Amino acid sequence: MTIRSPITAIHVITTGWGEIHREHREGTWLPRILWALTSRSWVKIPINCFLLVHNDGPVLFDAGLDPAIATRPDYISSAIIRFLTHRIFRLHINEDDRLDRKLGAAGFDAADIRTIAFSHLHFDHTGGIACVPQAQLIVSKEEWAILSERHPENEWIFREHIELPSAKWQPVAFTPVEDEALAMFGASHDLMGDGSMILLPTPGHTPGSTSMLVRSQELPPILLIGDITFEAEFLMRDQTPGTGDARQLRATYEKVRELKRNMPGLLIVPSHNAAAADALRAACR
Repeated sequence: MTIRSPITAIHVITTGWGEIHREHREGTWLPRILWALTSRSWVKIPINCFLLVHNDGPVLFDAGLDPAIATRPDYISSAIIRFLTHRIFRLHINEDDRLDRKLGAAGFDAADIRTIAFSHLHFDHTGGIACVPQAQLIVSKEEWAILSERHPENEWIFREHIELPSAKWQPVAFTPVEDEALAMFGASHDLMGDGSMILLPTPGHTPGSTSMLVRSQELPPILLIGDITFEAEFLMRDQTPGTGDARQLRATYEKVRELKRNMPGLLIVPSHNAAAADALRAACR
């Protein structure tokens, strides 16, 4: 396939850091409520999103974390979810980690962002949308449907911080794939209309989780996979994390492994991976 409008660079934008339990990251047979309340093992992770420099303008994959979660006691309205959040996550973030400031530090203006595609709607991926009110916010229809459920906050999807008056949300439906290299996914969405950023359904972490396949004449193929795993090697050996639907995740992992077999040079990049910036820097030389 000829990519008419290539991506020339990818930047990792880190909007703070967090800590999660080892059981969360590496998986466990214990139920979530048990390890959340009893585990004493913590692992540090970055809260990353990705800036893709496209000829038609910069595009974000996810929007990071809002520093207000660390300063506003009422940021999470549900008392139960507030209690559990502080036992599942330790967040290290301040105002300098706000999305617009992090973009500025990387040499970009938040006002230039016209499109953000979301891997899913968890609070650590949607926290920066107020910083880019002009942007079209692209999410899968399957993920958007979670907002219509009675208590999306029980899955750490906070409606009040997503359905902002300024937010220009555009839920999209995946359509049947035409590219044989992507046949294992069944459907896709061409974000830019030029084949350079293809959104793929990769459910399991959430029902509507989405990955982005990046293809350009300038770069090797790259798959940004959000939170379906914390390490590419876990995916390759079918090791699921301590959250999500393990059966769905294993089915998604097999599709990603098949894509990897079809594209041997494919770089698989999880969002909360401390080595993401170095891996992309090395791949994009």
